[in-house]
Amino acid sequence: MKLFLTALAALVLLGCSDGGRGLYETAQFEEQQRNIKHARSLYEEIVRKYPESDFGAKAKARLEELKD
Repeated sequence: MKLFLTALAALVLLGCSDGGRGLYETAQFEEQQRNIKHARSLYEEIVRKYPESDFGAKAKARLEELKD
């Protein structure tokens, strides 16, 4: 569990400087783990922080697909 949290923290930190890539990868992982609520939160964060990046566009698309 500690290794997982360390890896997750590293991905989030990477997301701060790479146009949202790290956050996007973390959101995808959360989707795979069926933690859709957290995935949505991460996608929303990407859209807020990186609206003009490729990952901002991808996050917007994922949010549309995850609508209830």
